[in-house]
Amino acid sequence: MRTRHDDEHGDGHEDRDGHGDDHESGHGHESGHGQGHGHGHGHGDGDRRRQGDGRGWRHFWHGIAPHSHDSGDKLDAALESSSRGMRVLVVSFAVLMATFAVQAVIVALSGSVALLGDTLHNLADALTAVPLAIAFSVGRRAATRRFTYGYGRAEDLAGIVIVLIIAASAALAGYEAVTRLLDPRDIEAVAWVAVAGVVGFLGNEWVARYRIKVGREIGSAALVADGLHARTDGFASLAVLLGAGGVALGFPIADPIVGLLITVAILFVLRDAAKEIYHRLMDAVDPALVDEAERILRAVDGVERVGSVRMRWIGHALHAEVDILVRHDLTVVAAHAVAVRAEHRLIHEVPRLRAATVHTDPYGPADADHHAPLTAHR
Repeated sequence: MRTRHDDEHGDGHEDRDGHGDDHESGHGHESGHGQGHGHGHGHGDGDRRRQGDGRGWRHFWHGIAPHSHDSGDKLDAALESSSRGMRVLVVSFAVLMATFAVQAVIVALSGSVALLGDTLHNLADALTAVPLAIAFSVGRRAATRRFTYGYGRAEDLAGIVIVLIIAASAALAGYEAVTRLLDPRDIEAVAWVAVAGVVGFLGNEWVARYRIKVGREIGSAALVADGLHARTDGFASLAVLLGAGGVALGFPIADPIVGLLITVAILFVLRDAAKEIYHRLMDAVDPALVDEAERILRAVDGVERVGSVRMRWIGHALHAEVDILVRHDLTVVAAHAVAVRAEHRLIHEVPRLRAATVHTDPYGPADADHHAPLTAHR
């Protein structure tokens, strides 16, 4: 017996033995067997237990507020997460483009190659908002018979584009720095170059904090990677100050040297962002999440043992497939009730878990092999 608990409202609860119906429920898990268990609790607001963001007040309010069983009474968690991501992209794009415009004017006046590298990096960071915005928009589409898991993977594709943009900015900044080392030139308006460095740092650090905070709350690896990219831009902007100081002290070579240091910093960000996206593409999850899911399942009344637990990210939502063993003499209805309790606990207690498929196996008798026909396929 399999039950699928989907937290995407309107997708309903589907039972693998062919009794799935479409239901509109507050929590998206109205049973196809007539057992209503919708609760209307959102799970897309981040790891509340790890971040301590007012969970006690949520529980207090949960106890006194009316429980909605109608999906039209509240925002869907997935859509709300995507909306928050879009807000971050719009605001950060505006801030970074303003920063880029200020720095570009000073680059034209000064000829600083270190500031040029920083300015190009800021432009690249602003442009990464474009593939992410497309990904968030596409990811909001409903699942289809071809894309049965929905379009959340669009975020991972956007992450690849972001990594390529970071790589391109590193290559261009490095090329300009090496060229200036081979053909040294004086720079003008050193004081303004220093001002541009401060502007770049402030703009990028604000954007970095905003992107990383929201990215972690909604579980978007691509948005977190973009935030890390912005943070390195901020430190690169501070490095521009060093170059300007060196030039002011009579060391014009300091400018291209700082440009090379900025390139190295970009490469470190490239490594971290590529690692993050690689893990998502390979369906990697934090092993602590698997341990937590197993602990939760073992505590469910009626679960005798826990079998395999598989989890993956699809966009900024976790999906799980788990096997549990229940007493072999339970009725189908009783076994289904155990599965429902298990999936309900998982979705409520595992951060950002939006869908869980629970498969029940009979536990006993000792001499029975309930999977004998499948042995050759495993």
